[in-house]
Amino acid sequence: MTLDDLRASRNAVITRAEAPAALGVDPRTITASIEIGSIPSVKLGRRVVIPREKFLRIFDGDDAHSTVPGTPAR
Repeated sequence: MTLDDLRASRNAVITRAEAPAALGVDPRTITASIEIGSIPSVKLGRRVVIPREKFLRIFDGDDAHSTVPGTPAR
């Protein structure tokens, strides 16, 4: 799974397993980022999912800077 795969996807949400794979980070980084609010999330029952469009907006744009702890700024 890559960011390009996520951009091409038609799914409304991504999982906490897909996000670290796309970014090349440890899954705990995604969990910590969700907990501090730098990655948006929605709790559905016991599952936590990430709205795909909001997640991608974090990494889109020429002047975008990573807000995910543990990842280098671009």
